[in-house]
Amino acid sequence: MFIKRYLLLLIITLPLFSGVKYLSLNQAIEILKKDNLELKISRFTEQMSAYEAEATKALNYGKLDLTVTGMRSNDAGNVFGFKLQSREANFGDFGFSDFLGPLGGAMQGQPLDPNALLSTQPDDLNYPGSRNHFLTKISYMLPLYTGGKLTEYQHITESLHRMSQYNTTKLLNAKIYQVKKAYYDISLVDNYIANLSKIMKNITKLEAIIHSMKTEGYAQDIDLLEVEARRAETQSMYNQAKLNRDLAYQFLSFLLNQNVSSIKKVNEMAKMPRVDLQALLSNNIDIQKALLGLEISKMAVEAEEGNFRPEVGAFGEYGSADDVFLNDFFDKDSYTVGVQAKWNLFNGGADKARLEKAKLNRLMVEDQVRLAKKGIELQVKKLRTEVLSADADVRSYRKQLDFAEKVYENYRARYKEGIVSISDVLIKQSKQLEVMLKLLTAKNKRNTKIFELDSILNRGGKV
Repeated sequence: MFIKRYLLLLIITLPLFSGVKYLSLNQAIEILKKDNLELKISRFTEQMSAYEAEATKALNYGKLDLTVTGMRSNDAGNVFGFKLQSREANFGDFGFSDFLGPLGGAMQGQPLDPNALLSTQPDDLNYPGSRNHFLTKISYMLPLYTGGKLTEYQHITESLHRMSQYNTTKLLNAKIYQVKKAYYDISLVDNYIANLSKIMKNITKLEAIIHSMKTEGYAQDIDLLEVEARRAETQSMYNQAKLNRDLAYQFLSFLLNQNVSSIKKVNEMAKMPRVDLQALLSNNIDIQKALLGLEISKMAVEAEEGNFRPEVGAFGEYGSADDVFLNDFFDKDSYTVGVQAKWNLFNGGADKARLEKAKLNRLMVEDQVRLAKKGIELQVKKLRTEVLSADADVRSYRKQLDFAEKVYENYRARYKEGIVSISDVLIKQSKQLEVMLKLLTAKNKRNTKIFELDSILNRGGKV
């Protein structure tokens, strides 16, 4: 029973540990675009900048607020104001009851002291009873003219959203570069491992020859020890190559955010892209970002110039107040509308300083654009030259490797005939390993430069 449960658990969990097999480079790039965590984070940044642009655009439509206020007070000013707002004020609230007695007596012929009458402090006005007050109102404020600042701020936030999209595209190019490099590195290492396996087979053949010659008395124990030492050295190189391949698979799995067990091998030599300098200046992400930065700097100048222009806004308010919430709302309602114009005439020269700073920044960005164009063009030419140089190295090392292999075979045959020592044979084999490693390095260098060139040319996921 325990064994059955164990087998069932193993079958269920097996897919969790198995990775994608025989994954092609094009498939890997598509997975990268959807699942890479850094790209997902960058797209979140894009979305946030898009909402920021929408928030800035929304300012053009003004602001509508509903306000509900509930209060209770016995403050004389508050209570009198509450009654006025509720349209319930009467003469009694002014304290007229304190005047009617003296005035009535005066009408019946009693003497009236005007000074005493004027100095009377009406109790109804000064000591009112506590009163509730509920105020409900809707207010709307609309900017009519802001000197062009609001329009420029809207354009700036929209441009910043485009900038975030450029950042995502640049990050995508960088990740595609890393995926391509991982694929070509794995393919190169696989080829290197295969060549090391051939060399180890040759060492095994060499050991067989030594054993045969030793039987006939033509070889010594030292010969066998030298070959065994070479086998250990080659085995170490073989193990290190496998570890490097495993590390490349782990990095590829990290980029794709899923485990990759094996890939479809690619050609060891990446294809040299065609370079069109005119198209480069139009498509390169860094240049596009620089040009967009120049547009933003011009918008910033326009926004600062808006500080020297007046601002005009409109507002409207409608509401009702009473000592009971929403009581007789339309009988006690009121409205207020108005327009406000404001023009800053002097602030110590701060606006002037900010405007000059924005103008200087625009000039600086113009130079940065020119520098970016020249720098990218120079970088492309440098990379092309390095690729062509690596091509020459690859051709040279291939010929050297072919020659080294033939020399090794020749020396192995001569050793069998007793013409050369085992040390001579192993020296030639060392030369073969050295040239093989140089060829691997040259191919890797060439591919790296080509992938950098692809990234600069903004070729997207093209393989």
